[in-house]
Amino acid sequence: MTSVQLLDLHIDRASQLVRRGDAVLPVSGLSWRLLDCLLEHGTDVVDFDTLAREVWAPAVVGEDAISQRVKLLRQALGDDSRRPRYVRSVRGRGYQLCAPPQACAPMAPPAPVEPFAATAATAVTAAAPEGPQRRLHARWAWLAAGVAAAGGIIAVIVQRPDNAAHSPADPVLQRAAYYAGIGQASNNERAITLYRQALQIDPDSSAARRGLARALAADACLFNGRPGNAQEALQLAGQVLQAAPDDAASHALRGYAHDCLGAMPQAIADYEQALLRDPDDERTRASLAYLQQEQGHLAQALKANLALRAPERIRFRDVQVARELELLGFTDAAARRHARNFQLYPDNVFSNIAWPRALMNMGEQDKARQALDQALARGTPHPQLLRLHGELLLMGGDRQGAAEAFEQARLLRPLQSLGKTLAGLQQGSGAPSPEWIAARLREVTAQADDGWSDAAVERALLHQAQGDAGATIADLHRAVDAGFRDAAWLRVTPLFAPLRQAPGWERLLARIEADVAAQRAQVLAASWRPDDLKGLSATPAAGTR
Repeated sequence: MTSVQLLDLHIDRASQLVRRGDAVLPVSGLSWRLLDCLLEHGTDVVDFDTLAREVWAPAVVGEDAISQRVKLLRQALGDDSRRPRYVRSVRGRGYQLCAPPQACAPMAPPAPVEPFAATAATAVTAAAPEGPQRRLHARWAWLAAGVAAAGGIIAVIVQRPDNAAHSPADPVLQRAAYYAGIGQASNNERAITLYRQALQIDPDSSAARRGLARALAADACLFNGRPGNAQEALQLAGQVLQAAPDDAASHALRGYAHDCLGAMPQAIADYEQALLRDPDDERTRASLAYLQQEQGHLAQALKANLALRAPERIRFRDVQVARELELLGFTDAAARRHARNFQLYPDNVFSNIAWPRALMNMGEQDKARQALDQALARGTPHPQLLRLHGELLLMGGDRQGAAEAFEQARLLRPLQSLGKTLAGLQQGSGAPSPEWIAARLREVTAQADDGWSDAAVERALLHQAQGDAGATIADLHRAVDAGFRDAAWLRVTPLFAPLRQAPGWERLLARIEADVAAQRAQVLAASWRPDDLKGLSATPAAGTR
C-alpha cells in the first residue's frame, strides 16, 4: 500500500509524507524509516532485532536507541506513550501499531515545484566510487567530497531562460526535481528513473541530462550506490558542455562528478571554471573551499566559508567551519560548534562523524564513545563512522569488535581502497600475512595519485605493518605535502601507536604544527575572523585552546 490511513493520519509512503487533515507532520529521516517499518508489519509486534535490522542496519544499535527513536516518532505524531493511539510498546518484545493501516486514495500531491526552479540536493560523502581507470580513496580526512560543503549539489540544474521553448518532458522534470530535492536514497532513485524517462521523451533536453548527472553522482557518493553512476554523471555533464561550453551549472556538475571520483585537480579546475562564469554560485564556492581545506589551506578555506553571503542556504557549511577551526587549533571554539551541529542536525552524517571524532582527538574517549553510540543510532551509515567505531574499540582493547567494525566499513563501500587495507590489517583472525601486506602495498603504490592525502596515509599503514618505520614516516611526510594537517588525530589514533617512539615522529608532528601555527596567526590577524576568536593571540599559550 503506497497510500495509507492510520486512524486520522493520512500517510503517503511514496513521497514520505504524513498528514493530519491539512497539516504535514514532521516525520522524516530515521523517524520515517521506523514508521514505514511498522506499517510494513501491520499490527504484528515488531521485535527489537527486526527493527534494528530493517531501520538501522548496517549500524549496530541497542534497545535504548530504538526506544529513544520511538519516543521521537511519538512526539512528531502527537502520540502519548501512556495512552498510545498510534504506536504501543509491548514489554520485553518490541513495538506495534495500535490500529491496522488501511489502504486509501492517494493524498493530494505537494505543491508543484516552480517550473525549471533550482533544486538543492544533499552533500556527498567522503569516499567516492572507483572508476575503471582511477583509484577511489576513502577520503581519510573526515568530511566528504568537496560538495559536502555545498548545501545543494548544484544550484541550477533545470533552469533555462524565460524565452526558451518548453519541452514535452517538463512535467516529468518537475517531479524528478521534487524527488531529488528531498535528499533521501529512495527518493533519489525515483528522481533517476524520472530523469531517464524525461530523456526518452526529449532526448535533447539539457535539463534532463543535468538533473540525471546530479542524481547519479549523489547515488554513488551519498547513498552507497553503484560505482559506475559517478562515471555516467561525468559523461552526461560533458555532453551538456559540448553543446554549451559556457554553461556554468554544467561545469559545476562535472566538477562534482570528478569530486565523487576522487579526481581533485579536475574537480578544482571545473569548480573554478564554474565560478568564472557565475561568481554568485555560492554552493560551488563552498565546494571549492572544502577542497582547499583538504589541500591544507585552512585559513583560505575558512575565509571562503565565512564570506558566503547566504550561509544558511549552504548545508554543512557550519560543519566545515567547525572542522577548519579544529584543524587550526582553536579547540574550544570548534568543540562548541561541533556540539551544536551534532544537536541540531541529527540526520546529518557529517556532523555525526565530526563531533565524536573531535572528542576522540581531544582525548575524551568516554564522551567520544557516548556520542558515537548516538550517531550510530541515527541511521546515517557511513564508512568513517564505522572506522571511528573501530578506532575507539581498539583503544578499549576490543580487537575482535574493532575488526568487525572495520569489516562493516569495507562492506559498506567495498571498492574503497583504504577500507580494504584497514579491514585486512585489522582482521580478527590475527595479523595478515607478510605476503598479503606486500601484495597490497604493490597494488596501492601502483594506483594513480589523485591529490588526496589519504593515499599516502594508506601506504604508511602498510609500511608500518611491515615494520619499516622510516618508510612510514616518509609516507606521512608525503601526506603532509598533499595537505594532511590533523596532528591531533596522529597523536591519539591507535592505528599509528607503534610509530610513536620512532625516530622522526616528533619532527613530523612539529612540521604540521608549525604550518598550522602560521595559518592560525593569519586568521587571528584578519578582519574577517569569527567573533568567537576575538581576544585570542596567535600564541597557543595565550588561549587558543
